[in-house]
Amino acid sequence: MEVSWESSVTESINAIYLLFSAYLVFVMQLGFAMLCAGSVRAKNAMNIMLTNVVDAVVGSLSYYLFGFAFAFGDGPNENPFIGTSYFALKDIPTSSYDYSFFLYQWAFAIAVAGITSGSIAERTQFSAYLIFSFFLSGFVYPIVAHWVWSSSGWLSPSSGTLLFGSGAIDFAGSGVVHLVGGIAGLWGAIIEGPRVGRFDAFGNPVAMRGHNATLVVLGTFLLWFGWFGFNPGSFNKILVPYPNTTDQGNWTAVGRTAVTTTLAGSTAGIVTLFGRRLLVGHWDALDVCNGLLGGFVAITSGCSVVEPWAAIVCGFFAAWVLIGLNILALKLKLDDPLEAAQLHGGCGAWGLIFTGLFAKEEFVIQAYDSGRIGAHRSYGLLLGGGWGLIGAQVVELLVILSWVSLTMGPLFYLLHRLRILRISVDDEVAGLDISSHGGYAYNAHEEETGPRVYGEYLRMQMNS
Repeated sequence: MEVSWESSVTESINAIYLLFSAYLVFVMQLGFAMLCAGSVRAKNAMNIMLTNVVDAVVGSLSYYLFGFAFAFGDGPNENPFIGTSYFALKDIPTSSYDYSFFLYQWAFAIAVAGITSGSIAERTQFSAYLIFSFFLSGFVYPIVAHWVWSSSGWLSPSSGTLLFGSGAIDFAGSGVVHLVGGIAGLWGAIIEGPRVGRFDAFGNPVAMRGHNATLVVLGTFLLWFGWFGFNPGSFNKILVPYPNTTDQGNWTAVGRTAVTTTLAGSTAGIVTLFGRRLLVGHWDALDVCNGLLGGFVAITSGCSVVEPWAAIVCGFFAAWVLIGLNILALKLKLDDPLEAAQLHGGCGAWGLIFTGLFAKEEFVIQAYDSGRIGAHRSYGLLLGGGWGLIGAQVVELLVILSWVSLTMGPLFYLLHRLRILRISVDDEVAGLDISSHGGYAYNAHEEETGPRVYGEYLRMQMNS
């Protein structure tokens, strides 16, 4: 049957929209790289930037070979737990998925590994990055994506059998992406232990601030820019009109989603600014950047289904979740140079709960039923929607926590037992750049007292 030119134009515009969203999400890799580089000490800048590159290239292969299949591989023998088809993109494109969709989901997958890399920065062997990045982006993350985002997933709000009559709403991945990456990073940080010198002999924290605030701010703005592909782009299609209207469709919801994303992040940033001012006595740009990102992480779950005023509530509490978890982390002697476990794990968990409290039925129907007339959906508990949605959100939170702990925890422990996880004390003190990568990221640093070139480092090792 010949396709009409109207349908062809519609599909083309939707494909362009999804591809552009994929490009925006990929820009977040650059944001992660800059944020990470600025947040570590100068002697480890080369290492952390290389790990961000590795996350992308290793994630590309693992997600192509089997990650996408595990996440979206529906077929005659569809499974609510794991996908079973489309390995190495066999039979793609289909009526459901095409190459644009694969590229968009790939950009999400490599972001997860980038989150985890930040938690174990400045003390991890490079080979360990290759192993856990491949496993996380190719297996652990895709399984969770299948549960929530595949039409056959057991947590999916689009499946035939809705959990608690609702399914879990995690529109762009507060749980699927951020909580997964944060919990994986938490286990890595716990098993590796803190960096040398992070806590003194009495257990008091010693400041190890990043070397370049400029890179941190640059990375934050790049991530903000990329989030406009991350959240609004998760509609996948923009030319979807809503019934009984002449001027509303997915394009309306896309705009609203961009607004809620901005408001949540901005609120979290300003609350963090004043909250940290009260706690530490000065205005801290780096804390504000992390607070801003915490707001983005939290709103990612419900960005498409809440009112703009609710996004402000989301950002307000996200800031205090991050501040509180950072204080707790110091008390527990958890060393996470990027605050990734607290930021992505803690704020991601809050985002899931927030959606269960504030989701609006009209917007849920728009996001998951294209505004179908007569449709009914579970919605936020505080808006009168009952316990179905909040129950599904809590279940998602708990199963992600359990799944990632049962997979990534043993992996990090095995790498630790095989002595391929953490670098030696001497290499850590010298810096990963000189001990593992042949030289520093910058030509000269007055504050560095270590070796300047790799040959000098080797001579020091032989004489020690």
